[in-house]
Amino acid sequence: MQYRKLGISSAKVSVLGFGAMRFPTDEEGKIKREEAIQLIRKGIDNGINYIDTAWPYHGGESEVVVGLALKDGYRERVTLATKCPVGPDKFSEPHHFEEYLDEQLKRLDVEYLDYYLFHALNKKSFEEKVLGMNLIDRAAKAKEEGKFRHLAFSFHDKPEVLKEIIDSGHFELMLVQYNIVDQVNHEMINYAGEKGIAVAIMGPVGGGRLAGEDLPDEMKDWLTPGRKNYVDLALKFVLSNPNVSVALSGMGSDAMLDDNLRLASREDYDKLTQKEEESISSIAKKFKELCDLVCTQCKYCEPCPNEVNISLIFEALQNYEIYGHRQQARRLYSLIGKTPWAPGANASACEECGECLEKCPQGIEIINQLKRAHESLSS
Repeated sequence: MQYRKLGISSAKVSVLGFGAMRFPTDEEGKIKREEAIQLIRKGIDNGINYIDTAWPYHGGESEVVVGLALKDGYRERVTLATKCPVGPDKFSEPHHFEEYLDEQLKRLDVEYLDYYLFHALNKKSFEEKVLGMNLIDRAAKAKEEGKFRHLAFSFHDKPEVLKEIIDSGHFELMLVQYNIVDQVNHEMINYAGEKGIAVAIMGPVGGGRLAGEDLPDEMKDWLTPGRKNYVDLALKFVLSNPNVSVALSGMGSDAMLDDNLRLASREDYDKLTQKEEESISSIAKKFKELCDLVCTQCKYCEPCPNEVNISLIFEALQNYEIYGHRQQARRLYSLIGKTPWAPGANASACEECGECLEKCPQGIEIINQLKRAHESLSS
């Protein structure tokens, strides 16, 4: 496993971090606990020492499972991060900060956190919640009490807003999205590095979009010889930026974990060849041409008040538009609401209430995309 300094601190973290929002689940959507615990511990035993979770992941179950995995001496071997939900529907009073933090420490069953992040900050939540409710002072008090060691934030907004938050001087680490098909934060990642702020990356393989193996023939020319997907190029791209400390991956199977461990342990893990740079450029261009839907399957938009299965609909739409699997995509869409593994309703149930628009960290025009999906997939 390769390691890097975490910002200007003396701590070193594995370049591959374990993101705890995509654990294996059963038909009811519950985490397969023993399987997930084994995955986490296997990752740690093979050098991963950064674990990232959050209050809403897996309906609140993620933190509990991470806590169970960190028993028996594993806690002392990792840098542990979780997030305070400051979204509009979860945080209405300043004292909620302490309530969430205390409950998260109980869920994880730990005495302290290494990093505590304000979750999914944008301009509104930063100004109205973090600053408006004076949460920085509350965080400082909790830090003095030993509940966490470093204050941080994750982010979903425009680069100019990210710069404002960096320049506030309150934070030691930021977690942002960055990958081959979404490079909008590149400049701010470098800016944060210059400021000594540690940078963690979410979505390095584009929420799985770069991990697909059933590629159209025209996109196979950019594969690394011997590989069936772009995961190796995706991780190398992210880690070729020296200002990135750790790239988080939601690894829900042994196969994914083993593959990522191999990639993060190679001596050339961050050194792009000219051929790889050319392939990356071609991949980014092609994805932009094929689809302007930048859904990472984070599911923050759900639940929908009308039970529209937004994430599954967008998965089908991307299969239809990017990979050309039109028959498969239409069949998947037709099964929504008719099988236990595809619950809810299709896009025709959308009443355009707009609730999902406020929740989407990617700023996707969800309502318009749902209309497009229904037109393409219901025919």
